[in-house]
Amino acid sequence: MPTIKRSRVLEAPPEQVWRVLGDPHHQPRWWPKVRRVESVSGGRFTQVMRTQKGKDIRADFRILEDEAPRLLRWAQDVEGTPFEGFLRESSTAIEAEPEEGGTRVTITTRHKLRGISRIGGGTMLRRATRKQLDEALDALEGIV
Repeated sequence: MPTIKRSRVLEAPPEQVWRVLGDPHHQPRWWPKVRRVESVSGGRFTQVMRTQKGKDIRADFRILEDEAPRLLRWAQDVEGTPFEGFLRESSTAIEAEPEEGGTRVTITTRHKLRGISRIGGGTMLRRATRKQLDEALDALEGIV
């Protein structure tokens, strides 16, 4: 199961960082490819992303842990979606810990691949996920 972890110290207090991290409505500001977030309710939310060909794709998520202002973990609902063809599971955890000079933000993404994707798809997915998490941290750093 490819697990990617990226971390960075942001020059902002944890409360300020958490105002952005803890509210799914802010994801279009910092999470790569997310155009908007819909249906935020009852521990669930939907990301609307745009493909390179200009088509919108929706991904539904459920929040598994919300220990504000320290930890937020969500999982993607893959069953019955186009993502089911190559993903068995996908989850993301974001930790925010006070550190001298600001807040250390660590993002960990875990993917469990399905079928043929397990043979070699992991390398491409790891590279793409590293890029995604670095872009997310870059954007967060610019916001806070």
